[in-house]
Amino acid sequence: MTEIFGVPVQALFGQLLIGLINGAFYAMMSLGLAVIFGLLNIINFTHGAQYMMGAFCAFFLLELAGIGYWWSLLIAPIVVGITGIIVERTMLSRLYKLDHLYGLLLTFGLALIVQGLFTNYYGSSGQPYRLPDEFAGTFNLGFMFLPKYRAWVIVASLLVCLGTWYLTERTRLGSYLRAATENATVVQAFGINVPRMVTLTYGFGVGLAAFAGVMAAPIYQVNPQMGANLIIVVFAVVVIGGMGSILGAIVTGFGLGIIEGLTKVFYPEASNTVIFVIMVIVLLIKPAGLFGQER
Repeated sequence: MTEIFGVPVQALFGQLLIGLINGAFYAMMSLGLAVIFGLLNIINFTHGAQYMMGAFCAFFLLELAGIGYWWSLLIAPIVVGITGIIVERTMLSRLYKLDHLYGLLLTFGLALIVQGLFTNYYGSSGQPYRLPDEFAGTFNLGFMFLPKYRAWVIVASLLVCLGTWYLTERTRLGSYLRAATENATVVQAFGINVPRMVTLTYGFGVGLAAFAGVMAAPIYQVNPQMGANLIIVVFAVVVIGGMGSILGAIVTGFGLGIIEGLTKVFYPEASNTVIFVIMVIVLLIKPAGLFGQER
């Protein structure tokens, strides 16, 4: 059996694949957080609950309405994004002129409420979500078998991440959004409805979390704790990449997923803490994050 640094090549590439898949979810989740913080200055602790809501929305659509995976991938982010718009209009919009801490406390409380409601009705056990028929089976890469759905997760997350980066950094809409964070009055003078743009931006960020939840449903069981188990790691990813940095969220998400996978091969005892160790080191050297800018 071929080995690399004393590790069987199948085991090494298997953990790299797992790391890349985890990185895909880290990137999609941290991307939504970066969009919301970068353009609204809100630390959205409800993001994990909204990720879980996306998975549950796909589960409900399949079990109650017979709507399959592809339509759920379209409908669930819109539905959850609308709930985010309602939250932004009724609650968060009142906090924009206050310290970031108030938004964090509000979204943290909302996350506990949402998670508690779902736990009350469904308990802590997971609900299975059927793998789409199109993705049954594997690709034979010669040195390992790659499940088709895992390959789709990686490709789809890259498309979503790069599309979001292009939208915010290379389009007129993105320039309006970035300008509104610096001087909303000037942007409104050009006839742009800034409050509506802010609301839709928050809904878009929430929709990204829900999209990730639908993508995760066939891999992980749908349960109320799935967001809580992920959000702390995702916040660490955002801090390392730089709060509000779209590119930082993408690069750091995938990169840390791969590092975590490699750590499980060479030093398994540190696999659960390696991301947080990296976060501490980055904060000591560059407090704004790898791609962040001092505010």
